[in-house]
Amino acid sequence: MTRSRWRSPGGGRRVARDPKQDGRRNPRRESTLRRRPAYRDALPTILVVCGARNTEPTYIRGLLRVVDNRAVDVRVKVCPQDPVSVVRHAAGERTRARDHYDRTWCVLDVDDFAHLDEALRLARAERIDIALSNPCFELWLLLHFRAHSAPVDGFRQAERHLLPHHRGYSKAADRFTFDLYRETWPQTVERARALARPGEEHKKNPSTGMWRLVREIVPAHLRN
Repeated sequence: MTRSRWRSPGGGRRVARDPKQDGRRNPRRESTLRRRPAYRDALPTILVVCGARNTEPTYIRGLLRVVDNRAVDVRVKVCPQDPVSVVRHAAGERTRARDHYDRTWCVLDVDDFAHLDEALRLARAERIDIALSNPCFELWLLLHFRAHSAPVDGFRQAERHLLPHHRGYSKAADRFTFDLYRETWPQTVERARALARPGEEHKKNPSTGMWRLVREIVPAHLRN
């Protein structure tokens, strides 16, 4: 192999190192800083399936906008059917998503639905959490304005209790506004917690498990 020679500015002869195979004089130096993969850790993802078409999903989406929790990804879907069908739908959504969801919730009312016990058993078997309101979601809304511990005889009575605080209340989505509830949800959590032990809402009228779902989707620093 021929050695290359070059002259220094002073005229002296120096012997150069053998050229590298690719013609470079200096060896390539590998960086000790490895390139990091361009991704962020995935956020915990929660699936919420509501058993009503309007008020419940509108409320939850409104709460999510207000609290702006960037530490969790909440997907709200609707299945306006009986409780058993809602739980089955939630389980199916989770399966179709290939277990993408870290937690799955169903928002249900007791009302006059038959087979509620079957829905609760199925939810336990599928590891699905239930935010159950007894008798209905309107109790949760009422608790934003005042405490209430007397039994409530179904939706109509709950609506009558709510109307003095939310004039013109209707289950229709285009007439429901979250603005009336955005400031008082923390007090509502405490009022609801006092009504029944977690998971026993189906035994106690009035009661609502919405507070457990709310605490899971709001930022940690806002939890009571």
